[in-house]
Amino acid sequence: MDEDSPNNTAAPVLIPMPAERAYTYAVPPGMRVVPGSIVQVPLGPRQVAGVVWDGAGEQIAAKKLRPINQLFDCPPIDRPMRRFIDWVSHYTLSPPGMVARMMLRAPEAFEPECWTEGLQRTALLPDRMTAARSRVLDVAADGLAWTRSGLAHAAGVSSTVIDGLKTQGVFETVMIPPRPVVAAPDPAYARAELVGDQSEAAASLRASVAKGAFDVTLLDGVTGSGKTEVYFEAVAAALEKSKQVLILLPEIALTHAFLERFQDRFGAKPAEWHSDLAPKTRERVWRQVTEGTVRVVAGARSALFLPFKELGLIVVDEEHDPAYKQEDRVFYNARDMAVVRAHIAGFPVVLASATPSVESRVNADQGRYRRAVLSGRFAEAALPSLRTIDMRRTPPSRGGFLSPVLVGAMKEALERQEQSLLFLNRRGYAPLTLCRVCGHRFGCPVCSSWLVEHRFRGQLVCHHCGHAEKTPEVCPECGTFDHLVACGPGIERIAEEVVGHFPDARTIVLSSDMMGGVRRLRLELEAIAKGEADIVIGTQLVAKGHNFPNMTLVGVVDADLGLANGDPRAAERTFQLLSQVTGRAGRTGKKSLGLLQTYQPDHPVMQAIVSGDAERFYEREIAERERAGLPPFGRLAGVIVSAASRAEAEGHGRGLRRSAPQVADIHVLGPAEAPLSLIAGRYRFRLLVQGERRADMQGFIRQMLSEGPKPRGSIRVQVDIDPQSFL
Repeated sequence: MDEDSPNNTAAPVLIPMPAERAYTYAVPPGMRVVPGSIVQVPLGPRQVAGVVWDGAGEQIAAKKLRPINQLFDCPPIDRPMRRFIDWVSHYTLSPPGMVARMMLRAPEAFEPECWTEGLQRTALLPDRMTAARSRVLDVAADGLAWTRSGLAHAAGVSSTVIDGLKTQGVFETVMIPPRPVVAAPDPAYARAELVGDQSEAAASLRASVAKGAFDVTLLDGVTGSGKTEVYFEAVAAALEKSKQVLILLPEIALTHAFLERFQDRFGAKPAEWHSDLAPKTRERVWRQVTEGTVRVVAGARSALFLPFKELGLIVVDEEHDPAYKQEDRVFYNARDMAVVRAHIAGFPVVLASATPSVESRVNADQGRYRRAVLSGRFAEAALPSLRTIDMRRTPPSRGGFLSPVLVGAMKEALERQEQSLLFLNRRGYAPLTLCRVCGHRFGCPVCSSWLVEHRFRGQLVCHHCGHAEKTPEVCPECGTFDHLVACGPGIERIAEEVVGHFPDARTIVLSSDMMGGVRRLRLELEAIAKGEADIVIGTQLVAKGHNFPNMTLVGVVDADLGLANGDPRAAERTFQLLSQVTGRAGRTGKKSLGLLQTYQPDHPVMQAIVSGDAERFYEREIAERERAGLPPFGRLAGVIVSAASRAEAEGHGRGLRRSAPQVADIHVLGPAEAPLSLIAGRYRFRLLVQGERRADMQGFIRQMLSEGPKPRGSIRVQVDIDPQSFL
């Protein structure tokens, strides 16, 4: 449909469903729609929302077309956003309707918020003054509009007093517009004093925003180097240009602390966008972003699909974090898609991290991205001293998991009244429970995984499908009583060991599945920051961006954990995670220590971390990737086939493999049973498609799927371009 010709009699409408194309609808007489208009259309017996799309649509006789039912009073989705949706659809091999669905997740926001009836002071005075009336007039003296109940409450009077004043003409009825979700941020509110490379990086980012063209800067700074304060200067520059800003964060748990830091700098909080928002708040944020009232959004990866009116900057904080990869319905990496969205609309992007992804480092080394390096900590605080603990030489006591070296360091920290952090990336009490008599292992009934014991809750839980059952007292296989044993540690078991060593210490356990959800997690993080805990035990949640002023010791319980799989990114992920978690120590200048318990102290990852020579690690990892033709020097895609039976899944996978085109620059591995071969009762096989960097991966897979067997019955096929997980 032509944007300059809004009076066409038919229009293509993209509907948020798994359709490969837009459907054509008749435009009723008198209705004016343009590409981007949000409309309601009939789909079968239902009425659904959709977006008028670009193009002419199908050539269908007018009498066969069903009419658009309603044009919503909403700003149209602009052309760059529509192009972005088409691009994501093409790149990820996802139906465009499913990509558009991520943008249209607040249907109640398609109509404007209602204005509220209010009262405003006139020049008249009441015929008789009382103490109550005097208080009302004092409150309303600023000339602002008030709601009836709000004014009564503020003045401490009953509503009848307000009604009496209105009857006498002292107040007139006015309509009050919807209240902004957040106040407008002030870019000049509280500028940070930046020095050295911080000042240089901030100036570079400001210049990039001022230029107003597409540009990517990798802000590479050690933990505690002030990256947030530096990119806040880019945010300020965008606000001064009357542009909106999107700041992506990898975890909801980070949001609360970030909001406070943002408020300290700009005098107001940004709007939030994540899955934990109340529906009404979500709708108001969506609407005000579309109208341009909200100037800054801090959100999870889904915020990338908000239809901003004047977006002029995207910041991706902790850009290396795997949480930016969505692996449901539409598989996409929000970091990479943020760069695409900025390129389409022509504005800058900032990628910030203390441990950048190998892909971003290579892009910076090859000149595609600019790189700004912050080599020192904020306020000249020293980085922690890092050492490995060789668990072969100083093993834990029988039945324990903490080396005497680590226990001794924790004791010293307690004596100095400083905090310790123990990190283990494993939730629950133990990853496996078995019977000592018959050897029975408790597994998930619908997944090929062991049930994790959560002793605090008295449950065995599957971390893949959510199945949970009460922890039994007898073995279901042999009936033996009191012979079930927990194998291996989770953070709950480490907490039990810590209490045994330090019964008087204030201990907090942090995990994403803790009781009380996000609210309790935020309270616990605040308590730690205020010094109300002596020992913190947590999963990777504690590694991300938190500032604990009194934290001087970090102990990694099992530094080898991330290396024990076939993931080609295992070394990179382990380096990033351990660097981030040890970076929680000593952020306010106190002498600090990081200890890594490992059975592989000579592993290149361990050596890179303890030596502080990140460049050496990146050089080695990049060289290995290039030699193996792995991303970013080659391309990968996963094709996951699942079905209700193993035979169906494997058979369909083999059929797809046989239909793969024969080309020189792309080859297919598999199908092979997935490491997690059964999830939620569905059997899974994977094909791995590997190609050269410039290979047409999407065209190859599209042809393979079109010429191969079509999914029938319970069979499902999912395509994961640039996979992050190989489970």
